[in-house]
Amino acid sequence: MSTESADAAAVDALRHSAQQVRTELGKVIIGQQEVIEQILIAIFTRNHALLVGVPGLAKTLLISSLAESLHLGFKRIQFTPDLMPSDITGTEVIYSTDDGGKDFKFLPGPIFANIVLADEINRTPPKTQAAMLEAMQERKVSVGGDDHKLPDPFFVLATQNPIEQEGTYPLPEAQLDRFMFMIKVDYPSEEEEFEIMKAYTGTESAKPEPVLSGEEIIGIQRAVRSVPVADHVMRYAERLVRATRPGTEGALEVCNKWLGWGAGPRAGLSLILAAKAHALLHGQNHVGCSNVAAVAPPIFRHRIVPNFAAQSEGLDADAITAKVIDAIEPHGE
Repeated sequence: MSTESADAAAVDALRHSAQQVRTELGKVIIGQQEVIEQILIAIFTRNHALLVGVPGLAKTLLISSLAESLHLGFKRIQFTPDLMPSDITGTEVIYSTDDGGKDFKFLPGPIFANIVLADEINRTPPKTQAAMLEAMQERKVSVGGDDHKLPDPFFVLATQNPIEQEGTYPLPEAQLDRFMFMIKVDYPSEEEEFEIMKAYTGTESAKPEPVLSGEEIIGIQRAVRSVPVADHVMRYAERLVRATRPGTEGALEVCNKWLGWGAGPRAGLSLILAAKAHALLHGQNHVGCSNVAAVAPPIFRHRIVPNFAAQSEGLDADAITAKVIDAIEPHGE
């Protein structure tokens, strides 16, 4: 098989797999196509995502339905102020051996699953958040001096409520940076809301059927990483990231004026990986600058920090990201 036909086969396989998942999710979820695509990109690039939206927008239902459409282990952790790190990672217990002695046995916590739903992650204190986020980064937990590897594939899909801040512990920017995407879950359209009202006030709706296995997802992840990226596309992603850093060479004037802090190097890595998956999902076997621009908003949303001047003018991270994309001209396409 030639390289071109192999590439075409990889593109077709990924698009077919993504469409299968979308079809199954469509049995339960109405609308939210952009949100679903961004979650799939995070999964296909072996990364984590944070979903932010007001209550009642089916964030939890979307993630649990996604887990049902995959042949993967799934656990939900409801974060509360009294949740301890060991409640997530697991703990060692003493048990009696057959010869009458005592020994330690590790009891794994709910984080030992392929897909972990961290529901309202900002409702638990920093110590527990840190244990969760360390496991996300290292893909292992350390208990009693022993390392315990997490299963592969492993994804954390977290939710956060942006309006109810009483009794919450907002994630620091350094911890937010471990999520590839901050996905904004918005209100449905008028027609979508009408369909939701019809679907969920009648008889019980259908349930998603599992269509992808862990091995198939790992294969997709390898295919995504093998997609070539031209130097001019790399340079475009680099310019986008460096343009957001106020007070540095290459920073745009709008970023010097409206940002207190810019995106770090992990943003550039995320731009390239996410652009690869975005290209494959849209039937391309190469990555263009347009793919990078398409995935930039959810990557920059939690990595650039608007200052008081921006807030006073009603500018959020998305608005500033749009100005950066408009100002940086792609070359080579």
